[in-house]
Amino acid sequence: MIVLGIMSGTSADGADLVRVRLEGRPPEVRHEPLERRSVSYPEGLFARVRQAQQNRALGPRDLAQLHHDLGRFYAEAAVPFRGRVELAALAGQTVWHEPPGVTWQLGEPSWLAEALGVPVVHDFRPADLAAGGEGAPLVPYPDLLLYGEEGVRRSIHNLGGISNLTYLPGRDAAGVLAFDTGPGNCLIDEAAARMGERYDEGGRIAAEGRVDEALVEAWLNHAYLRRPPPKSTGREVWRLERLAFADRLADADLVATVTAFTVRTIVNSYRDFVLPRGLDEVWVAGGGAKNRTLMAGLRAGLPVPVRSFEELGLDPLAREALAFAVLGYLRFLNLPNVLPHTTGARRAAVAGRVTRPSV
Repeated sequence: MIVLGIMSGTSADGADLVRVRLEGRPPEVRHEPLERRSVSYPEGLFARVRQAQQNRALGPRDLAQLHHDLGRFYAEAAVPFRGRVELAALAGQTVWHEPPGVTWQLGEPSWLAEALGVPVVHDFRPADLAAGGEGAPLVPYPDLLLYGEEGVRRSIHNLGGISNLTYLPGRDAAGVLAFDTGPGNCLIDEAAARMGERYDEGGRIAAEGRVDEALVEAWLNHAYLRRPPPKSTGREVWRLERLAFADRLADADLVATVTAFTVRTIVNSYRDFVLPRGLDEVWVAGGGAKNRTLMAGLRAGLPVPVRSFEELGLDPLAREALAFAVLGYLRFLNLPNVLPHTTGARRAAVAGRVTRPSV
């Protein structure tokens, strides 16, 4: 089956679309990525998504309009794939994630189903939430199918708006560990935005600033960072206004300090929860893999090789869209697609709803 995976991360910068050929059933699902395209949100849409994520006053009409405008955006972004896919899997744009009670992704899938003329699998998180899980992380099972290797203890790490990891002890599903470590790019992006930039390209701004080590140490006392997995988090928690005394820093010093803090949260997560299990290597995907300052900090702090997907000949921006393509494929086959012990659910969910075109 040829599947189109569409992913919008918590960075809210647009969508990554991956067309992939998938074949077989677990534990052997073969994949062949065929092409990827990335489409940025127009400035106005980006601003409205950020407004929703930051819990600013939006009425029902505004949220309804945003839901449908995102649906139209996904449909337009996917039009080049019409006639060349048999199924689409839409992650949607997360605007609020506060488990165990609520998770909400916007983007009306009917627009996409009509544009492509194929079924669309969407709304992946609520089924796991209803089964007692956190609705995240959802990608560990696809990660296992795509990247698990017998005899290799590997971590697949994603540096999106939120940072998350999937620990793969070979091909053993029962041994998979996955959780959100905390902030990824979100605090860095927010600090860069105060300087008129959408993000810190290449980690250049952070490299020019001075790190306030005392603030980093204070922020590391955050309750979420001490919680053991399973756990997940979102931008609702990780915002500059929630970090004590962040307002006493500005410009490059603020970017450098939140970058150092992000590095420490990740390194500490490995130290506390992953390294005791044994680890051979870390593969890093997501936009943060292009942040040289962030990657240098991880390489200095972790005692195993840390390689970006790009270094491995893989597409760092395709990982999550590819994972959601696998999630949609398994859902279309009516097979479980979530590892419940990684989300805290009582049972394995067949996550996702299916919307079909009208004709």
